[in-house]
Amino acid sequence: MATRMPEPQSVDEEPTIGKLVADATSDLSALIRSEIELAKSELRFSVKAGGIGAVLFAVAAFLGLIALVMVSIALAFLLAKLPFIGLFLGFLIVFLLYAIAAAICALIGKRKIAQVRAPEQTIAAVKSNAEVLKRG
Repeated sequence: MATRMPEPQSVDEEPTIGKLVADATSDLSALIRSEIELAKSELRFSVKAGGIGAVLFAVAAFLGLIALVMVSIALAFLLAKLPFIGLFLGFLIVFLLYAIAAAICALIGKRKIAQVRAPEQTIAAVKSNAEVLKRG
């Protein structure tokens, strides 16, 4: 963002109060705009990572529910037909595949959620600006 350069003044000419107030207002406005842009750029990455993590947690929950349904059906078939192990093992293998997929999604989702960070640079800059304004 380009900042406005003050106009050169002669040694005899002093700036008016109106000019000083206008310059201060303009500088403060530019500072606030740059702080907002910094906050936007910092939050963009964190929001994206958090969104991906939340979606993967939702997928993990859905797959976990399917795994629970599958193990329940497998247990029901086992109890109904104890001598026939083939059908039971088929359902159990499907259950294990769903359980593994849910575990992988949960781990990836946890890593993505861990990437969410506060806009540290923006917070530090705003605190610094607040201190300068208090002193000034």
